[in-house]
Parts: sequence; structure tokens; C-alpha cells
Amino acid sequence: MDAFEIYLPVAGIEFNVLLLILIGFCVGVLGGFFGVGGGWIVTPALNIFGFHMSYAIGTDLANIFGQSIGATKKHHKMGNIDWKLGFISIIASIVGLEIGSQVIIVLEKMGTAGSIVRWCYLFMMFGLSSFMLYDYFVVHKRELKQLSLDESQTETQNVRSRRSTIAERLHNINLPPMISFPASDIKSVSLWIVLFVFLLTGFLSGFLGVGGGFIRMPALVYLIGVPTVIAVGTDLMSVLFAGAYGCFTYAIKGRVEFIAAFFMLIGASIGAQIGATAVRYIKGYGIRLMFAIMILCAGCSVVLEQIYKMSGIHVYQTTAGLVLMGTAVFMTLLIITRLIIEAKKEKELKNKLSM
Repeated sequence: MDAFEIYLPVAGIEFNVLLLILIGFCVGVLGGFFGVGGGWIVTPALNIFGFHMSYAIGTDLANIFGQSIGATKKHHKMGNIDWKLGFISIIASIVGLEIGSQVIIVLEKMGTAGSIVRWCYLFMMFGLSSFMLYDYFVVHKRELKQLSLDESQTETQNVRSRRSTIAERLHNINLPPMISFPASDIKSVSLWIVLFVFLLTGFLSGFLGVGGGFIRMPALVYLIGVPTVIAVGTDLMSVLFAGAYGCFTYAIKGRVEFIAAFFMLIGASIGAQIGATAVRYIKGYGIRLMFAIMILCAGCSVVLEQIYKMSGIHVYQTTAGLVLMGTAVFMTLLIITRLIIEAKKEKELKNKLSM
């Protein structure tokens, strides 16, 4: 495997090209499918395999920006992006991010930032995954038993029936100005509610030091009531702009290893197209279930990494890396398998209808 080792001059290390392409491919598939940047995979993976943290973050942001271009274009063609909602999310999230970063500065001066952020991060990951698993296995199953939709009902009514109870309650708050999002089938919701939701997700992004994709996508679904496929595309569009800004700021500081980013983008450019296409064939609740499992496994990896930091026993760090990459590879293979199966079924159905 030494033949595939290359020297990365900015990071000052040698790295395996095949591993870079694999990481990029997995993150591309997951990013295109879930609408997230994949920073929770790339940054710790590069760090575990030898990158200093600042170079890992900068290189990850360059990869996120590059892969999001193709995936966003694909989702746009499929009609999965609510541009109006997306631009509002970017503006409000930036404000929230700045507030979150200022709170971190205050906590750093108090000497409590590290422990508070770690606990909040774990709470977010396990809390979010638990809620989404509950939503799938309890709420969704209950709805399937109680609701029998008639053939006369429209697709719009079907979408509304799947909208979360929290989103419905927020839509009923009549606080002018009211705004509509036709692309997301939202006829009327208070602009202040929308701004607050994105201000909150932006704050958590700045406070926890993450891209925010894994927070924003569930917020779009459960708090604003956006259909899952639209939430994925809209979140990915926001990730694109955030990645562009982050890549620029880290590049001017000399913290982006462009050679590594290039090889990751080779895999990511292919993976992003596959992930975005898979959204056509896998239902909204299926996407939510897979997302919840992915976040749960990522949380377990973070726990192992924290144990390593406290104990200094390297086996925990190695295990954390294996759990992280194992989850990414498994979810990637699962998405590709489902895509192949569902596409084959669709082709067979078309052949039967044409006969």
C-alpha cells in the first residue's frame, strides 16, 4: 500500500490516497442523501489518521464546499430545494452562530468551555437520535394504525398528515408578519417563528463548533414542517454557502490541505450524485430512521474519543475511529443497496406497464 502514499506539504504528513477517496466517497453519499456536510465524519477521521485539528477542519470545509456544489445542483433539478426558506436560514443562522461563538469566548475565560461543550454535544446527538427513533417506532407506527387515508385525499393532505405535532402548533401561532413557502407546502407561518428556529440552530452550530447540518435538517422537518426530501435539499444548499465561507477563511490562514481535498472530492463528486439520487427512492420516514441511527453511532464514537482524552489509552481512540468510519461505510453501502433495489423495482414496474 506504500505505492498509494503521498506527501501532503501543507499538513506535513504522508497519507494514503485510497483512504482519502474512500472518506470523500462516503461523505459524498451521506451528504447528498441526508443534506449534511459530513464534518462529523471527515474532521475526526482526518485527525485520528494524523492531521492536526486545524488542518483537518480546514480541509474538511474545502471538501464540504466542493461536494455540495454537485449535490445541490442535483437536488435543484429534482425540485428538492426551497430557495426562499434556504436564504432565510442562512441569514438567521449566521446571527445565531456569532452569538454562540461569543458565549464560547465567555466560557473559555471562565475555564469551563471544554466540559460544557462536550456534554452539550453528547446531549444533542443522543437526544436528537432518541427523539427521531421514538418518532419512527412509536409515533409513525401509531399513525399508520389510526389513519387510513382515502384515495380521494390529495398529496397536499398526505403531506400535512405527516407533519409533526410541534410544527402544526407553531404554524397556529398568529404573529405577524406571516409568510408562505410554496415549495415546502407551507401556506402560512410566522416569520418570527422561522427566524427563531434558524437563530437557535445557528447558535448551537457556533456553540458546539459544528457545521450545523445534522441540527438544521431535523429542525426543518420537526419544527417548521418541511417535507423530508425538501428539508434535505434545502439544508444542503445552506451547507454549500457555509462551506464556501469556512473554506475561504481557513484557506487564507493556510490551514487547507488542497491536495487531500482534491482526492476526497474525486470520491465525493461521485458519492454526492448517488446520495442525491437515492432520495427519490427512499421514503421520508426511511431517511429519518437512517439519519437517527447514523447520529446515534456518531455519538458513541464521541464518547469513546472522550474516554481516550481522559484515560490516555490509545485503544479507545482507535475504536472511536473504527466506529466512525464503520458507520460511514455501512450507511453508504445501505443507501447504495436500497437505491439499486428500488431502481430495479421501478424499472420492472415500467416494463410491465409498457407491455
